[in-house]
Amino acid sequence: MKLVLASNNKGKLAELQSLFAPLGVELVPQSALGISEAAEPFHTFIENALAKARHAARESGLPAVADDAGLCVDAFGGQPGVQTAYYATRFGYPKSDDNNVRALLEQMQGVADRRAALVSTLVAVRHPDDPEPLVAVGRAPGLITTEPVGDNGFGFDPVMFLPEFGQTFAQLPPDVKNAHSHRGKSSRQMVALMREHWFA
Repeated sequence: MKLVLASNNKGKLAELQSLFAPLGVELVPQSALGISEAAEPFHTFIENALAKARHAARESGLPAVADDAGLCVDAFGGQPGVQTAYYATRFGYPKSDDNNVRALLEQMQGVADRRAALVSTLVAVRHPDDPEPLVAVGRAPGLITTEPVGDNGFGFDPVMFLPEFGQTFAQLPPDVKNAHSHRGKSSRQMVALMREHWFA
């Protein structure tokens, strides 16, 4: 079975392909089918992921899965949330992972509440008008450090400290990170949901 991934992120494709392997599903990135990225005008992960999945299914004629993810900081009322990828641009920096980290640490100077969570919402649809989309949410809570630590991972991994490990995501080996990350959690949930609803 072919499943369109509503993303052009190579890292995300590789991660999800390995996690979805037990289903015997072939994940095809939407770019391989000439599908443009969908608009993401909403303020919640689930609405944006659903819009992306429906768009990819409509354009491809295949079932589709989409991931919308971001960082939710307690002291900022859950922001940057769905705008995580563009966080740095709010403060005059070009869009990049390093600038996102820089902007976050600057904005959190003097902030005592360092609690935050990385969140991944996966949505899968059998066709564009599927009335019963599958939804899986993974959440990895932690604390924002005062400076980057570690060389692995990407995004906010160097400043996302996990108390149970005493390390940031960027200090963990990839297999340990994937076992405890927001996307690892949502992917395992989604595989279980697909087994139950699509492959039963």
